[in-house]
Amino acid sequence: MASGGTPFHSQPILPAQESEVSHGTLRLAPMWKVPGTFTPLIGREQEVAAVCALLKRSDIRLLTLLGVGGIGKTRLSLKVAGELRDYFADGICFVHLAAVSDPELVVPTIAQELGIQEMQSLPIFEQVKVALREKHFLLILDNFEQVVEVAPLLEDLLVVCPALKTVVTSRAALHVRGEQEFPVSSLSLPDTVALASTPEDRTDLIEAAGHSAAMALFVQRAQSILPTFQITPANASAIAGICVRLDGLPLAIELAAARIKLLPPQALLSRLTLRLEVLAGGLRTFPERHQTLRNALKWSYDLLDVQEQRLFYRLSVFVGGWTLEAVESVADACDAGNKAVAGTLSALDGLASLLDKSLLRRSEQTGSEDEEPRFMMLEVVREYALEVLRESGESEITRRAHAAYYLKLAEEAEPHLKGARQVEWLARLEHEQENERAALAWLIERGEAELALCCCAALWWFWRLRGYWSEARRWLETALQLAHAEEASRARARALCAAGFLAYYQDDYAVARSLLEEAVTLCRAQDYPVELANALSTLGRLLHAQDDIDAARAVLIEGESLCRMSGNFWQLSYLLRQLGHIAGHQGDLTLAETYTEEALTLARRLEDRSLIATTLVNLSGIAMIGGNLTLAATLTWEALGLARELGDKPLIANTLQNLGYFASLQGDLKAAAELTQKGLLLFRELGNRANITAALHNLGYLASLQHDLEQATAYYREGLALAQEIGNEKQMGWHLAGLAAVYAAEGQPVRAARLFGAAEKRLDVKVQMNDVERAGYDRAVQSTRARLGEQTFAVARAEGQTLTPANILNAPEPEPSTEQPAKASPTTASAKPSYPAGLTAREVEILRLVARGLTDAQVAEELVISPRTVNWHLTTIYSKIQVSSRSAATRFAIEQHLV
Repeated sequence: MASGGTPFHSQPILPAQESEVSHGTLRLAPMWKVPGTFTPLIGREQEVAAVCALLKRSDIRLLTLLGVGGIGKTRLSLKVAGELRDYFADGICFVHLAAVSDPELVVPTIAQELGIQEMQSLPIFEQVKVALREKHFLLILDNFEQVVEVAPLLEDLLVVCPALKTVVTSRAALHVRGEQEFPVSSLSLPDTVALASTPEDRTDLIEAAGHSAAMALFVQRAQSILPTFQITPANASAIAGICVRLDGLPLAIELAAARIKLLPPQALLSRLTLRLEVLAGGLRTFPERHQTLRNALKWSYDLLDVQEQRLFYRLSVFVGGWTLEAVESVADACDAGNKAVAGTLSALDGLASLLDKSLLRRSEQTGSEDEEPRFMMLEVVREYALEVLRESGESEITRRAHAAYYLKLAEEAEPHLKGARQVEWLARLEHEQENERAALAWLIERGEAELALCCCAALWWFWRLRGYWSEARRWLETALQLAHAEEASRARARALCAAGFLAYYQDDYAVARSLLEEAVTLCRAQDYPVELANALSTLGRLLHAQDDIDAARAVLIEGESLCRMSGNFWQLSYLLRQLGHIAGHQGDLTLAETYTEEALTLARRLEDRSLIATTLVNLSGIAMIGGNLTLAATLTWEALGLARELGDKPLIANTLQNLGYFASLQGDLKAAAELTQKGLLLFRELGNRANITAALHNLGYLASLQHDLEQATAYYREGLALAQEIGNEKQMGWHLAGLAAVYAAEGQPVRAARLFGAAEKRLDVKVQMNDVERAGYDRAVQSTRARLGEQTFAVARAEGQTLTPANILNAPEPEPSTEQPAKASPTTASAKPSYPAGLTAREVEILRLVARGLTDAQVAEELVISPRTVNWHLTTIYSKIQVSSRSAATRFAIEQHLV
């Protein structure tokens, strides 16, 4: 089977969206990635019904919920998602874009929420198309107005995904084909005239007023703050007035209700009236309701004392939420830089106060109960706070403090990303992704080249593990261009290594080599041994991928020496694993195992799950090549468990592909085919073309084992075309070998012989095939040679080494010559025992025991091997003698005089 990411062969088998994977069992579930809510949606029954009806119409594909900020578009979309959960067979995904201001990050953000981890060189938008092409799916894009220029991409997406529907919440129409606009109105308002003329004892009218959605929302929020609050004949008119003055906008109503502990409804209404009058001269370009919302926000801001106000606008620099620790750090740095404004209000007390006044929200806990809580602002509130920050004159110092904190956090996280607390720190950086982006953007904007390089160097391993490869390369490229090349700092060396590593992972070998060689030169000149070992490690891996084995080994051995001298055990483990990889590909399994066992010992000592798992995959490959399938499977299951803990999708892919391959070796062709199909689907989504070709080879191989030669040919041809496209000679060799076996079985021996020659030009059969694969290959070669005769076979095989695959496949099958196969001389025949159907001595030994009626367990006990190994041998035996049962195998043994 073909190589595509596993140690010495590669059969990538990975399920697509998985809800549960166990030994041979995979159960899929529709995606449900929609945030929950804490309070019921009030007054939107008609809108919810209307939106649901529109989405069920076949002609509505793109529905835009339009309205001013704070009108409730997001809550409406969430309610609609809940109502339609069972309607969309493949699921619903909610994508929050409020924190995304860069249009280039829209598609990566969507991909991230869909669980698509970027791999190889296929554009991320193409991966999203593939992922959704066959899905009956609802995609909700929230807060789209700041990136509306990418709206045409939605049109493109819907064209290629016929069962996909999209709901967009935006303050502006998208103006693309197929868009159905749905204006979201304010909440229903009470009849203030009727209330004003109603005697205070007319409770029936008061009850009717309570049915107003705007008033119901006010009462709900007021009661959450003041449980004893009730709507009464005395306050109903004032509450109605508040709702009307706020135009029924949900956010404004919630902000007003938050003050109910301080001000009763009538006093609140009076104060609100004054604020509206004061702010009547707002910008003419703003919509009227936007001005009203701004009035409500300014009114809330004016209710804060000076220290609360300062904390409020400083919080606007955070993106996507923050922790108390982050606020304390930024506030302390700002106060230290501006002694004139330093106060006594602690960050803890300030957050509590702002939270109480509904200017902040506490994010829902997603981790353990003892996890430090996160806070956030509604986006419209943050927009207002940013304006105040700019007016305050503290913008520069606050942003600098924010960038400094998140640079420090990244540098604190870096060593933990390669150790025992790896999972914890990956999750923490995932939470702070938006803040890290904002900090890095500010450093680059201010020309802080060295700090930007430091930030990139600290974050790159997080980007690598989480699959943010293209984004990481953009940051690294920008930071490296910002810095002068002659400034040979350690940060630049580390950034060059990171950029080269990521370019290598995306098959951009020329760029990767240039970056890595620059890094090596810089590190040698400046005597940076740790960074030099890192650069040599990746350069060695690149040279190996380019088949420059001697050069690869030389740089890796130099790196190994540097690591041992400096005590850099993580890098040493990584290097040893690569040296083991090279030894394994060259057939020296003893040396490969020696290198890899030491690498595993170091990885376990460091408690780095990623390094342990990848090393286990290598050891699994060594065990499999050596024929110990039981050990190989055990190692792979352990690696899979670690990969799942990390959420490392590429690592999950490599482990599952091996487990699927083991299933095929054990004769469970149905499970192997199912896993491979799921893996192929996911690899297509990821755009991982090398693994797509390997998965196609697996499917072709499985189809041929089940005698579906037509389907096998289709898989092999598709895989061959893709392997040619990416220039992967080894993958081409695997598919050519598979096609050769198919044509041999179909009675086209000349074409088969030519394909054998073409395959052997690209593939070292003796080294890169295991015993089972090589046995099947040899049987097909022997069958073809017997049919053509030695001379004709040799000529055709040689022709295959010079012809292109297209020429071989497109040429008609010539008539074979009448040459008779040469008979073996008595000397040759007696030199080595010959068994029927190409059976080996060990296989004949097992077949004789089976023919005597022994079970797998009894055979294992007799031969001192494991039952699984017996089962594996029987699968090979059945394939060779073309039977499917023990009784048929026994009959074969008797007929061939083996018993």
